[in-house]
Amino acid sequence: MDEKLLWVVFMNIRPIEEYDNLRMGKIIREVLTEYGANRPGFAWQDPELDRLSSAYEDKDRYYVVDVQGQLAGGGGFARFECDMPGVCEIQKMYLGVEFRGKGFGYEMLRHLLAQASRQGFTYAYLESFSSMIEAISLYEKLGFTHLSKPLGNSGHGACDVWMGVTL
Repeated sequence: MDEKLLWVVFMNIRPIEEYDNLRMGKIIREVLTEYGANRPGFAWQDPELDRLSSAYEDKDRYYVVDVQGQLAGGGGFARFECDMPGVCEIQKMYLGVEFRGKGFGYEMLRHLLAQASRQGFTYAYLESFSSMIEAISLYEKLGFTHLSKPLGNSGHGACDVWMGVTL
């Protein structure tokens, strides 16, 4: 059996719970630091990092990847205000370093896109940072295309990669 497939068998994607908040905030900060994005203009400063379970409501959702009882990472989506109707933004999708390259990010992003579509969104937008090469490659694999400029104001002005996909 393929090693990636074997890992995915042990994966559970579930809605974030309050007890996941601090660990998920720590994972996000570790990844942002790893890629040099631990500064103003990135999610680093978002006040909800340690309370993600209460930050997403209505049609917005945040999920975590649980691997045999270990929190591997998470990701979410939320309404995004811009000139296009029906847009959501993929937000705060991060995996701990020891969980990368095993198919978890791919499965998480597929899950997010499917759930966003079920919630009535017709387009998914995201912002990233050019040093996050692996993440950008993942987005491309799942059909995201590069945009020449941001769609609206996410509050993360330091991001230099903008991508979107029709759901």
